[in-house]
Amino acid sequence: MSALAASLTHPTELFQLINFQFFGGKERLFPARAELENTPSMRRCDYYLCRTSRSFSAVIRALDAELRPAISIFYLVLRGLDTVEDDMSLDKKLKHKLLTTFHEKLYDPQWNFDGSGPNEKDRDLLVEFHVVTQEFLALDKKFQVVIADICKRMGHGMAEFIDKTVETVDDYNLYCHYVAGLVGIGLSKLFSASGLESAEVGVDEERANSMGLFLQKTNIIRDYLEDLEEGRTWWPRQVWSLYGTKLSDFASPDCEAGGLACLNHLVADALQHVPDCFVYMSRLRTQSVFNFCAIPQVMAIATLDLCYNNKQVLKRNVKIRKGTAVSLMMKATSLANVIDIFVSYSKSLQSQGVTTDPTYGKLSSTLDTIFKRAEQAKTMAAATDNLRHTRTEAQQALVLSPSVTIPVGIALAGLAAYYYTRHTQAPKP
Repeated sequence: MSALAASLTHPTELFQLINFQFFGGKERLFPARAELENTPSMRRCDYYLCRTSRSFSAVIRALDAELRPAISIFYLVLRGLDTVEDDMSLDKKLKHKLLTTFHEKLYDPQWNFDGSGPNEKDRDLLVEFHVVTQEFLALDKKFQVVIADICKRMGHGMAEFIDKTVETVDDYNLYCHYVAGLVGIGLSKLFSASGLESAEVGVDEERANSMGLFLQKTNIIRDYLEDLEEGRTWWPRQVWSLYGTKLSDFASPDCEAGGLACLNHLVADALQHVPDCFVYMSRLRTQSVFNFCAIPQVMAIATLDLCYNNKQVLKRNVKIRKGTAVSLMMKATSLANVIDIFVSYSKSLQSQGVTTDPTYGKLSSTLDTIFKRAEQAKTMAAATDNLRHTRTEAQQALVLSPSVTIPVGIALAGLAAYYYTRHTQAPKP
């Protein structure tokens, strides 16, 4: 009920949230595919997929049959690699060896690892990693080659940063490339290898890298305090040293002004990847792949809008409302809609722009570029959306016009408010 309560004053969100949670919206947008669980080891992989990320597993399940197993195994392989990287209890030499040889383990159907720290939330995945390698070996060779190559490149990149801090903007971009840009590149190559997307999608690593960097930089910006508390710092020194003497000082009220200036600097930097994202998404011709790629992107632009000049980022982990997230998911099923979402949040960022901020000029010029590229992309949106697989009637019903959504949402808001006050305690003033 907390998500409903948070959206009580946003009737459009509330309508979509209730539809999504209680009236089958989630199942229609992300239909479950039983074929994913056709072997005991795949059922176990599916268990870990759901446990590590329930929302991501739902998006994977909505993919076409040609892609579902490969994307599932790709995700679990990288989750296992990421678990090794995140484990601060591992001896550095052992961690380096595991990261740089992890891709080789994929060809051993019996390999697993039980040396992760007891507090690592995904340690059980590594303990039972043989189920992943068994399913990896069952994939078509064209998928194996992509997954192993990306795993190798990512593992070596992660190993490079075991003792290396993010000092420069180049370091920042390189780290984001290793942990997220390569994910975008790998996914793109899998899309192409499946035949669902063109060869161009898999070959253009620059655009695929930008898709990953936009998401990763958004996460790094949002997770400032969480990473700091866990002993990890990804904000580049070259940027934060312009605004303070210690990165951790930004959490202090005395250093808030510098923290906000640094935060805004990084938001402006992340936005530079948006034009590439427009180009990438305009090339996708399969609806399930488009949804898979577009939904995280619209979540990211909404998160950047929330984070910009927001001092709460320096004090806690901020997140967009669940109602906002659901509304974005329901809408982000066409290029035209995705562009509209980006333009809307870009206008919000423009209106929030702090004219005295050192990077205000950079923010303004980047937003101007986004508006221009959005106009260009909008001219081809109708054609590309028509070429893509036609959305089902059920999906179309999920995206209602404001004239329908607002009045129905208001009515549902009344119902939700009634239920909320009857079945929960009112918050203390």
